[in-house]
Amino acid sequence: MTLDPFMLYALSAGLLAAWLAAPLGVFVVWQRQAYFGETLAHSALLGIGLGLILQIHLTLAILITSFIIVISLHQLRQSALLATDTLLGILAHGSLALGLVVISLQGNIQLDIMGYLFGDILSVHHEDLYWMLGLGMLLLVFFYRNWHDLLNLTLNTELAQVEGVKVKALQLQMTLLLALVIAVAMKIVGILLITSLLILPAATARRLAKTPEQMLGYTFLTASFSVVTGLILSYYLDLPSGPAIVVSATGLFLLLLLKPKKT
Repeated sequence: MTLDPFMLYALSAGLLAAWLAAPLGVFVVWQRQAYFGETLAHSALLGIGLGLILQIHLTLAILITSFIIVISLHQLRQSALLATDTLLGILAHGSLALGLVVISLQGNIQLDIMGYLFGDILSVHHEDLYWMLGLGMLLLVFFYRNWHDLLNLTLNTELAQVEGVKVKALQLQMTLLLALVIAVAMKIVGILLITSLLILPAATARRLAKTPEQMLGYTFLTASFSVVTGLILSYYLDLPSGPAIVVSATGLFLLLLLKPKKT
């Protein structure tokens, strides 16, 4: 069977997005930071609104907004005025609501808001793939250099700090990379579903793996399987591609949930 060109682009973009999300998803699951990813995803809508007002590239506007959110949260956490989950809730829902308001004020601009909310993988082109490949190289270098420090930080933050790990700097770098991945990959499954692409493959892999390295490998495999299966369902059943990918990932997780966890 010969795939149409737009399906080849969709498959390439979907797999790249899954591979970008995989290593970050592993640490998001380990460190229980799923809500943090949700906050960054919601702030993307505010970035779209600001990009329309300032007339700049929307991906760049989303990146700038996400970075501002990350830095703001980092500073607010240092002040300890509120619990982290409270801060995340305020930033997530506040930025989402503000983004919707800003976009609604742009009455003369045609914008596929549903495509941003739920993804439009079939509309990807060369530029999107280049962004993903460049980010993939950045992630590869980051995890190659910091894998063991990240593991130590995940197991015991205080002990990692004693051993010389620059905990705050590493956490900030990790969060900025998470913002980058969300901004670049949200076209695949959308703002409202991008966190699922981070969490579900890693949570599924956790049921299978005995070591951190195995979990990373299984995360790549389950994420790839979800993308391919979701696109097949989308193609033959005429389903929205982003939700179909997430449904595939959810189905695989539920299937393996019935399997006893390895010990």
